[in-house]
Amino acid sequence: MVASGAVGGGVARSALGVRDFRLLWFGEAVSALGDQFALVALPWLALVLTGSAIALGGVLALMAIPRALLMLVGGAYVDRLSPRRVMAASNAARLAAVTVIALIVIAGRSELWMLYVFALVFGVADAFFYPAQQSIVPALLEPEQLGQGNAIVQGTGQLAVFLGPAIAGGLVAALGTSGAHPSIAGIGAALLVDAGSFVVSLVCLTLIHGGGASQAAAEPIVDAVRAGMRFVWNSPTLRIAILIVMGINLLVVGPLDVGLPVFAYSRLPEGVTAYGMMMSASGGGALIGMLAGGLLPTPRATLFGPVVMAVLALSGLGIAALSVVSATLPAVVLCGVVGVGVGYANLSFITWAQRRIPDALMGRVMSLLMLGSIGLVPVSQVIAGALVQISLPGLLLVAGSLMAALTLGAATTPAIRRMGTEPIWEP
Repeated sequence: MVASGAVGGGVARSALGVRDFRLLWFGEAVSALGDQFALVALPWLALVLTGSAIALGGVLALMAIPRALLMLVGGAYVDRLSPRRVMAASNAARLAAVTVIALIVIAGRSELWMLYVFALVFGVADAFFYPAQQSIVPALLEPEQLGQGNAIVQGTGQLAVFLGPAIAGGLVAALGTSGAHPSIAGIGAALLVDAGSFVVSLVCLTLIHGGGASQAAAEPIVDAVRAGMRFVWNSPTLRIAILIVMGINLLVVGPLDVGLPVFAYSRLPEGVTAYGMMMSASGGGALIGMLAGGLLPTPRATLFGPVVMAVLALSGLGIAALSVVSATLPAVVLCGVVGVGVGYANLSFITWAQRRIPDALMGRVMSLLMLGSIGLVPVSQVIAGALVQISLPGLLLVAGSLMAALTLGAATTPAIRRMGTEPIWEP
């Protein structure tokens, strides 16, 4: 495996010295920033149209269900067709969907069922995009560059999460949308920004030379998926890591996805602006966590797994502390704390996994990892949408406390303790 841009078969000194990686980084940076406009606009649109947290949970779940159901199929096609081709096809589909819904919103004809259709289309496209996105960096860089490359791509994405929501919230609010005086003009404008970002991403993907070769021979999809599952099954560390991630996402993704916008909409005078600030703080914290993961010395092999779990436990405690918050500033600070833990753990684990997966199985194994991350999200979102009507503080307290207990307990298991000693795959 030779990275495009390496001279004479040598390894480029910096990941950004690789032409294809620079194009990927720029295109995905713009797309990630555009996505934040949609992530603020869509939940706010559901609340403006209905005022119901259950409706909001339903929209989020409808996006997540096909994403989870088709994720393994998406991973198989990534290995068969190549990460770059799958990313381009997914972005084209999402460009069409977000453009249509934006124009409908601007025309003042949006209805809740249209939001459901949009969520369904996005969920299907995401099922193919996510494993491709996690597989393309190893296809463009040498193994020694993966840590740096992941830090650049994921760090830039988190910078977008830090900057984007506050900008998007300000745009939506400036054009008239607030809890007291709902308007959807700003929502339509925010969605058009996301559409423009997909255009930039598609152009960059078209210009990339690498990451376009298939790694696996054509075979029935069921057989291809089974091959990826066998690889994971034969790695006890991967197995338990996926189970832990599933538990975390069941406990906290729904409460945060549903709880934070409802909290801002119903209890904070700043409304959508406060929601954007909380999301930005989470993204900024994750960026700090990723920088720490990329710049600080890696914990020694025998401590790697327990350290990652302990940092995730810190995020759980931050979520639990949100239950007693009643003002914007402390909520923003705690969202930042949660982001730090998630950012550090995410960068550490993804790089660890990529260095231990064969090229021909990268898409399928990454799809399994992503499925572990999102498989229970629809259930979590629907449950959270119902429970938030009973007690939002109680939901946050229980979810965060259980996350901390789960990760601290996992740090004591043999599989997690030997995580850093797992052998690295060599071509």
